[in-house]
Amino acid sequence: MSTITTKNPATDAAIETYSLMSKDEAFQRLEAAHTAFLDWRTKSHTDRAPYLMRIADVLRSHSDELSQLMTRETGKLFKDGKAEVEICAAIFEYTAQHGPDVLADEDRTHGRNGARGVVSHQPIGVIYSIQPWNFPLYQPVRVLAANLMAGNACVLKHASICTGSGLRLRELCIEAGLPEDLFQVVLIDHDTSDDIIEHPLVRGVTMTGSDKAGRHIGSTASKALKKTVLELGSNDAYLVLEDADIETAVKYSVMGRLYNNGETCVSAKRFVVTDKVYDAFVAAFVEQMQAITLGDPMDGETQLGPLSSEDQLDTVKEQVETSVAKGAKVLCGGQAPQRTGAYYPATVLAEVTPGMPAYDDEIFGPVAAVIRAKDDEDAMRIANDSRYGLGGGIFCKDEEHALKLARDHFDTGMVRINSFGAADPNMPFGGVKDSGYGREHGGFGMKEFTNAKAIFLP
Repeated sequence: MSTITTKNPATDAAIETYSLMSKDEAFQRLEAAHTAFLDWRTKSHTDRAPYLMRIADVLRSHSDELSQLMTRETGKLFKDGKAEVEICAAIFEYTAQHGPDVLADEDRTHGRNGARGVVSHQPIGVIYSIQPWNFPLYQPVRVLAANLMAGNACVLKHASICTGSGLRLRELCIEAGLPEDLFQVVLIDHDTSDDIIEHPLVRGVTMTGSDKAGRHIGSTASKALKKTVLELGSNDAYLVLEDADIETAVKYSVMGRLYNNGETCVSAKRFVVTDKVYDAFVAAFVEQMQAITLGDPMDGETQLGPLSSEDQLDTVKEQVETSVAKGAKVLCGGQAPQRTGAYYPATVLAEVTPGMPAYDDEIFGPVAAVIRAKDDEDAMRIANDSRYGLGGGIFCKDEEHALKLARDHFDTGMVRINSFGAADPNMPFGGVKDSGYGREHGGFGMKEFTNAKAIFLP
């Protein structure tokens, strides 16, 4: 029987070994989730809300334990893990508080005489959730909370390197009183995952990960006529415009590139800097990136922990080396230290041009690509010169000018102005182009996998 062994990327030590499930066992979990759904769907939105509130309380009460587990499995800073637990609790609370209104029946009219109509947002069944390792708790939670409120069941296939986090999340949901079979976690290989997508009891598929994986999963689901929500990667551009406040731009650029050890789909990755402020920004940015403390993710003084695995370290090293071979210039970092663990330093690359991984692709690690633009218009052009479109940012003192650029010109799903952040329960999350489709958070995710049923009364 095949197994999964999780490893601590800071020490290279094995954590735990798990056995993969057979196809039959995985299907049994799926069928159990469907049976639980048949009862759960009969509850009102108001009846479901207290379950979510209790899950939020239980997560907070286990914050240290969950944060330590995520740090051991993925190398994220312990303090970032604490913040992740809190955002997960907030998502459950937001969903419980707003779900009954978001999903309430809508009164409409129909026909020439204005007869009464009702639009009812009904649950559809089991939602299959395929999630990555960079946020072991948050990634599954944002799917789970929305779909529990909508009345659906959820089956999670988590990334293998954070298997323990996925299993522990389910245990805590059950501890909070959630029906035991309503949320299942399956430990399976890719072939079995494809079989689950095609299973008739699965009514929707949601996945977060690379655009390559998204193409495969989206294609498999579409052949089976299953709706999908895909939140894929990006190489988000942050624009430093001609009137930017350099201190603000540098502060949030460092934060945006290094948050979660640089392993965030919506983090700042390409820094498009106008010629007028280029020298000032780059000098201050490199100075602060050079000063970043790399070390033990459990140490409160550490600012940058290891990457999630040796495989991820190898990928980042190759992307940097290829970019340099094609003409990029290393301003700081760029070499993995000789030490145990998947560590990579805060790195800044300049003279980045199309055709390099640092320009074209997503570097999932603490590597910043600086690109010079002639002026504000050129900066906006470069930002949109990407197959991706998840997020982005604008540093500009003229807030109305920045707002117009963000609203009318930035071809992404999300834009930050003079700030950085990852997600908020009250704002939609998702992208365009190769960054996927569909939305989570802000009430949008609660309706992604519902049947907007039209009911016509005479």
